[in-house]
Amino acid sequence: MDKRRLGKSNLEVSAIGLGCMGLSYGYGPATDRQDAISLIRSAQERGVTFFDTAEAYGPGVNEEVVGEALASVRDQVVIATKFGFKNGVPADGLDSRPERIRQVADEALKRLRTDRIDLFYQHRVDPNVPIEEVAGAVKDLIAAGKVLHFGLSEAGPDAIRRAHAVQPVTALQSEYSMWWREPETEVLPLLDELGIGFVPFAPLGKGFLTGKVDQNTTFADSDFRSAVPRFSPEAIKANQALVVLVTEIAAAKGATPAQIALAWLLAQQPWIVPIPGTTKLHRLEENLGGADIQLSAADLDRIERMLASIQVTGDRYPTSHQQFVNR
Repeated sequence: MDKRRLGKSNLEVSAIGLGCMGLSYGYGPATDRQDAISLIRSAQERGVTFFDTAEAYGPGVNEEVVGEALASVRDQVVIATKFGFKNGVPADGLDSRPERIRQVADEALKRLRTDRIDLFYQHRVDPNVPIEEVAGAVKDLIAAGKVLHFGLSEAGPDAIRRAHAVQPVTALQSEYSMWWREPETEVLPLLDELGIGFVPFAPLGKGFLTGKVDQNTTFADSDFRSAVPRFSPEAIKANQALVVLVTEIAAAKGATPAQIALAWLLAQQPWIVPIPGTTKLHRLEENLGGADIQLSAADLDRIERMLASIQVTGDRYPTSHQQFVNR
């Protein structure tokens, strides 16, 4: 698979990474541990060198799975993890105090079976801790050799600038896809200006852009989409026009809707690296095929015109999840 460099840094990764969250957290019951390890190893064997996890996915469980899966190929891969929640539990609120950051780093190193974290993200901006203190704490970890690169997740322009002034930010990870384009307004231009890479999570719209979700789809209580307004039956029905668009483009290209959604992201900037997640080998292979789809300028213009005519319905988070909204 082709490689991409995250911004102006020296961090080079596969054009498509693997978001590992769904193997342990968020989308229903956790995948059997050995099956999850097998999937991660299959991704690495197929050219993926960029793996994303977090303390909050489990908590800790996902890091353990990723660590075990990649231990034998550790020097061939880039592992990203995150800090920022009390006790590693999102429902407990935010905690990015420097002493907590140091604790999370040490615990993550053990779970990941490694001596360094390649990319250490603040999972969400903590309004109770100045971003300069957060950046300073990670800067100290970099100086100690425990962390190689600093990242932010769902941060707004002000937080990005302030953090970057203390410790250069290598990558921002935020939601971005055909059905959530908010980063294009202010964030992407800023990243281009500062030389920061962009790692879109939920690049397939949390599964919606695959075309496998319709108004009759039901989600288990343990699947966070069950509480997301954008996944209500009414919103799903209203947003089907987007699926129709992606499906039409896919048919013309001999591809799948998921592959078109990923190819569109890759075409936006050479420093964008999406991290789709899956629990199934055939979906992994399908997603990786998105890196082989070439969209011409005419294709992109057509997609842009069609996207402009579609009004996406529904909030991406319920009101109870405001800590997940960028600051």
